Amino acid sequence: MIAAKPHKEYDQQLDLLLSRGMLVQDNDRAMRKLSQVGYYRLSGFWYTSRILRTNDEGLSFRSDDFLKGTSFEQAYDLYLFDKKLRLLMMDALERIEIHIRSIIAHEVGRNDPLGYKNPAFINQRFLNDSGTSTFDKWLSKQEQKIKDSRDDCIVWHLRENKEIPFWVAVETWDFGQMSKYYAMLNGGMQAKIVKRMGLDNKQMFSKWLQCLNLLRNRCAHHSRIWNRKHPPVQIPQNAFFNKLRIEGGINERLYSAICIIWYLVRMIGPGSKWIRLVADHFDTKPNMPGCSFTSMGVPKTGFPRIRFGDALGFVQADNDPLQQDA
Repeated sequence: MIAAKPHKEYDQQLDLLLSRGMLVQDNDRAMRKLSQVGYYRLSGFWYTSRILRTNDEGLSFRSDDFLKGTSFEQAYDLYLFDKKLRLLMMDALERIEIHIRSIIAHEVGRNDPLGYKNPAFINQRFLNDSGTSTFDKWLSKQEQKIKDSRDDCIVWHLRENKEIPFWVAVETWDFGQMSKYYAMLNGGMQAKIVKRMGLDNKQMFSKWLQCLNLLRNRCAHHSRIWNRKHPPVQIPQNAFFNKLRIEGGINERLYSAICIIWYLVRMIGPGSKWIRLVADHFDTKPNMPGCSFTSMGVPKTGFPRIRFGDALGFVQADNDPLQQDA
């Protein structure tokens, strides 16, 4: 194996950045931020500002040298921009998660209060796996979540020796548990759930949940999201999505996830102003060399803030009744 890079003290890390062409306005502050956040974590935010070169084989690679005008302060501002962006995503994803798991519990629970244990609602291919079935693995994890839960509602049911109904069990779910359960449901149950969300494509919705779960996990673990890719998502042809211009590789960038999130949030609360907060925050993105909106998947007509909102039909006039708080 190739040996690990040698350890460097903070002043050595700063000297390395300076030698590669990065501008630094305040050396003491830069070393303080390197100590607080870490060189490696911050390097993800100045990576796109490294000069792109071509080797002898004609292949492109990122050199160690920075584009002209790249500063440490811009890189750290981009780090803070990404941090607030994650908080905005988590705010919406929480609402989506709670709403969808409530719908699942209601639609399945009306047939069987203990429906989450009942294989009758599960697609046969998740019951006939070789060895322990996918559903059995999911159910085993669900039972462990109930056992480990300290939620009052769960503890009370266990103490009273009462069966835990679906609408209580979902309080132990995380986004991944919910996404996997929906993916295992039979077509009939999935159809009822997506209809409640104003959709008719069951498999597309399953991919949406997987995408949003990945984004949620990245946010929860404080990972960079502004220019990260996710598996391509399918975009429906309807009045809402047709004007969003999610073409080519845009469907694997953050912009496409934001569009999906906004569709779902508007469905849950038509008066939500969440996208206005996102649009305002986009306007604060540092103008760092190599750090473009297109890295987020935003179409060129989609920024700055006013065009981002108006072109997508997201931001409406202050006196628009749809913008009243939900």
